[in-house]
Amino acid sequence: MRNEILELSFEFALDIIAYAEILEEKRKFVVANQILKSGTSIGANIREAQNCESNADFTHKLKIAAKEADETEYWLLLCEKSPNYPFNPDLKTKIISIKKLLSGIISKMKSK
Repeated sequence: MRNEILELSFEFALDIIAYAEILEEKRKFVVANQILKSGTSIGANIREAQNCESNADFTHKLKIAAKEADETEYWLLLCEKSPNYPFNPDLKTKIISIKKLLSGIISKMKSK
């Protein structure tokens, strides 16, 4: 069965790895490292949630993923607004989609 959030977060992590490499080529090491950590952590936490011990544990892991998504969006915004940084608007679109999907899943779990 297809799991949209797992697929989106995995694809996003691959995109973030490629973007971090571009940042490193431009010698933007600090931001590259930060965005690589937060951007790949989203999917790792979502994947970990798939093996949760309870609904509360599942929700907690997804909330961590949502926090990492917020952080990643912050780093992307910095890159967008900083004149000497490369920016990929597709990443911003994707992180917004991931955040919306996570928010919907978390809300649904709260109502259970």
